[in-house]
Amino acid sequence: MSIAVTIYYTGTDSNARKFAEEMEAGGTAARIRREEGNLRYEYFFPMADETTVLLLDCWENQEALDRHHASPMMEKIMELRVKYDLHMRVERYVSDEGGIPETDSRFIKE
Repeated sequence: MSIAVTIYYTGTDSNARKFAEEMEAGGTAARIRREEGNLRYEYFFPMADETTVLLLDCWENQEALDRHHASPMMEKIMELRVKYDLHMRVERYVSDEGGIPETDSRFIKE
């Protein structure tokens, strides 16, 4: 069972983008990607909303996510959230171990 967490960071002006840029430039995002159990850690920028950044944060299981939450990277993330005065909306998804149903897969081109 993998877990995907989507986090919408929103701030004034371009603060959310500055946050993501500092996470990348400072190496924090790269360190998170190297954590055991991390499957994906990637920022996206919604075309219609310049004040928001979307983070797709995926982990192998709850234990890996718990280790990440207890890691030193969380202190840095929280420090930057305060620095850029960001607000968050979080969604959490758990993978369907059965895979993609045939009724859905016919719409996917690989």
